[in-house]
Amino acid sequence: MIVATSRRSRSPEEPAAAPAQAGEAPPGAAPAARRSRAKKVAPAAAMLEQRVAVVIPAKDESRRIAATVRAARAIPHVDLVLVVDDGSEDATQHVAREAGAVVVRHSHNRGKAAAMETGAAVVAMRDVEDGPARLLLFIDGDLAESAVNTAPLVPPVFNGEADATIALLPPQPGARGRGIVVGLARRSVQSMTGWTPTQPLSGMRCLTRAAFEAATPLARGWGVETGMTIDLLTQGFRIEEVPCDLRHRPSGSDWRGQMHRAAQYRDVLLAVNARRVRRAAGRVRRQPAED
Repeated sequence: MIVATSRRSRSPEEPAAAPAQAGEAPPGAAPAARRSRAKKVAPAAAMLEQRVAVVIPAKDESRRIAATVRAARAIPHVDLVLVVDDGSEDATQHVAREAGAVVVRHSHNRGKAAAMETGAAVVAMRDVEDGPARLLLFIDGDLAESAVNTAPLVPPVFNGEADATIALLPPQPGARGRGIVVGLARRSVQSMTGWTPTQPLSGMRCLTRAAFEAATPLARGWGVETGMTIDLLTQGFRIEEVPCDLRHRPSGSDWRGQMHRAAQYRDVLLAVNARRVRRAAGRVRRQPAED
C-alpha cells in the first residue's frame, strides 16, 4: 500500500520542554536499530508521554547553528535537541552546546546519512525504557530562526495520521538551480512508487522510529532523501508533505554551486539505481518460488 499526500500547515500546540544536558557520544555510534540497554527509567506518567527529538546534522555552521538550536527548542513536544557535528573545522560543536544542544561529533566528515544515523542512535540511547520512542525531527543546521517553523511537521506524525512528513519550502531568495536534480528525484520517486512529490530533496522531515529504521541503511550523500522516500513508500508507510515557512542558505550559480548540484545529481542517481537493482533482484528470487 502506498499513501502519500500534502496538507496545509498546522500551528504549534504547546510550549516545549527543557532540553537535555549537553554531552559527548562515543566516536562510533551504533546503527539506529540497535538500542542501548542502559536506559533511564522514569515515572509511569512520563513513560506514556510522546516526545520529539530534533536531530541536526551540521558541518561548519558556527554562524547559524546557535539560532537554529534555540528555535528548535521552542517546537512543541521537543525535549531533546541533538547536533551531530560532522567533522566541522570551525566552532560548530562549541556554539551548539552553548546554545543548549546535546552535541556529538564525528572526528572527520562522514556525510549527512551517517550523521543522521548517529543522531538517531544517540536519541535511542536516551529514550525512556518501556516508554514510547521519541519521534525524530531532522532539520538542517542553517535554518537559523526559521527552524521553529518546522513545527507543523510534528502533529500529523504525533497524532498517528502519517508515519513521516516532509517540509515544503517557499521559494528561496538567491536560489539559482534549474530544477534538474529535483526533476530527476521527482521522476524517480513517481516511477518506483506511483507518488509524485513536490519537493523530493527536502531534508526537513519528521518520522516515527519505526519508519526511520525501515529506511536504514540510508542512501549515501545527497541521495538520502530520495532513497528514504522510495524505501518508505514501497514498504507501505504513509508520507505527507506539509508547507513550512523556512529559510536556508541556497546554492548560487557560481562554480561551487554548480559542483554542489553535480554531486547531488550523482548521489540521487546512485540511490535510485541501487533501489532498482534491489527490486529486480527481489523479483528474481521470488520467481522460482512462484514457478
